[in-house]
Amino acid sequence: MARHLITSAIPYINGIKHLGNLVGSQLPADLSARYLRQRGHEVMFICATDEHGTPAELAAKKAGKPVAEYCAEMHATQAGIAQNFGLSFDHFGRSSSERNHVLTQHFAGKLDENGYVSEVEERQVYSIDDGRFLPDRYIEGTCPNCGYDKARGDQCENCTKQLDPTDLIDPRSAISGSTNLEVRATKHLYLRQRTLRPELEAWIDSKNDWPILTTSIAKKWLNDGDGLQDRGITRDLDWGIPVKKGEKPWPGMEGKVFYVWFDAPIEYIAGTAECTDARGEPDAAWRRWWRLDEGADDVTYTQFMGKDNVPFHTLSFPATIIGSGEPWKLVDYIKSFNYLTYDGGQFSTSQGRGVFMDQALSILPADYWRWWLLSHAPESGDAEFTWDNFQQSVNKDLADVLGNFVSRITKFCRSKFGEVVPQGGEYGPEELALIDAIDARVRAYEGFMDRMEVRKSASELRAIWVLGNEYLQSAAPWTTIKTDEVRAAMQVRLGLNLIRLYAVLSAPFIPFAADTMLAGMQTDDRAWPMDARSALETLPAGHAFTVPEVLFAKISDEQRDEWQERFKGIRT
Repeated sequence: MARHLITSAIPYINGIKHLGNLVGSQLPADLSARYLRQRGHEVMFICATDEHGTPAELAAKKAGKPVAEYCAEMHATQAGIAQNFGLSFDHFGRSSSERNHVLTQHFAGKLDENGYVSEVEERQVYSIDDGRFLPDRYIEGTCPNCGYDKARGDQCENCTKQLDPTDLIDPRSAISGSTNLEVRATKHLYLRQRTLRPELEAWIDSKNDWPILTTSIAKKWLNDGDGLQDRGITRDLDWGIPVKKGEKPWPGMEGKVFYVWFDAPIEYIAGTAECTDARGEPDAAWRRWWRLDEGADDVTYTQFMGKDNVPFHTLSFPATIIGSGEPWKLVDYIKSFNYLTYDGGQFSTSQGRGVFMDQALSILPADYWRWWLLSHAPESGDAEFTWDNFQQSVNKDLADVLGNFVSRITKFCRSKFGEVVPQGGEYGPEELALIDAIDARVRAYEGFMDRMEVRKSASELRAIWVLGNEYLQSAAPWTTIKTDEVRAAMQVRLGLNLIRLYAVLSAPFIPFAADTMLAGMQTDDRAWPMDARSALETLPAGHAFTVPEVLFAKISDEQRDEWQERFKGIRT
């Protein structure tokens, strides 16, 4: 049994996430966590809400609520939706947690002790009417690159160019709309990332097994003249982790908080600590996942994220870990994803464009979405969600292949042998060939899952479902029973055992349907198949079962058209 630490990108607190966010981190991370648990490994799967920074404050202001209250409510909302999607986090924490306060301040103090923090004077936009500095998204204006008149102080959403607030033309306060602004001096702490370049480069170069997408982004940022820069780790904001050295005030940094990009990934560690505490384990139990001097040297740590998060997790967070000088666990493998687009456009949380997680669950159960998103995961390039493709995939893969097999075999058995696994004869050449084919496919499926090749895993799983359908169509027990009832009984018994096997193999992708199949077969035997023959003899003759309800309903053209019209891209 191996030990696996899994983290997915931490979603911003400012609203419910869309399907692109889901497939870019949390969902494939859940796929891996579920699979590894089924294979008998020890897994710690951690995520959280990212609650600091300007997005949180502005969202709270828009909602007319204190930011702490807004974040607490939105965390509960996101946690509930995640649960309804079957995301099997061991802990879904909050970057605003007290544990993260302590750890963030600890890391900042160690970095400063080791000479990796410097104090830098900046010139930032100050709103006289609002009486405060306007960092990042607190300021809007015209992009100097493309002319978009609603560019934010950190980035232009239209052309994606990274910006500083002082770059904007005709700037205005995002709080009040005031243009009564001036540039003032302020001091901030910077992480001296450039000083750590040799260590970061050696570490990245050692990762020969990383996906090309991850490595290419990491090396571009490492070697690009504008990439690996010293970065500010503090902000002039009210909401956040106070800037301290451990428990001591940081001279000259009074009233400032740590920048969100600095404290958010530290929540992976904090969340693990909170998880072990919640389980009633000793307070130090979390260290066996994160401290190399306390047992974490045998942990495999995998991160899942969209490509926009790769620079932070290959450079900035590792710089924090390395610069601390302490024996913390660094990530072993980063599984990164391209973007999922929506019907010819981009998903956008800020503009409400696309299908959001709560909306998706309001029209169809989670497994419909899980299957489509994972089987179309944007691994080698961007992928596009269209309602036509979604309908076809659900109808062909889930309804026609898997659902149809379960329905045909259980209903036929009930009509001819009752709701019990029938006694039958020995396997013939056709059955032995099926068993060999399933063995080969299962081993291939395991290989793809072990390598986290999501789309290939889905394709192999579907091929295993197809084998059962092809066998059932060829064996035709409804015809066999007319001349050889014993052989027909054997064919049906094999088919019922295939349902249990399909439930076990499919559980990482479609956990709710897997539970339904196992409940129908009246078993909780989830043992991973070591070989197909023994797996297909798990349910013995005489074992009772019930016919499951329709596993997957087809999506009609009328439903497809209605949803396409309803979700044109603007969230209401």
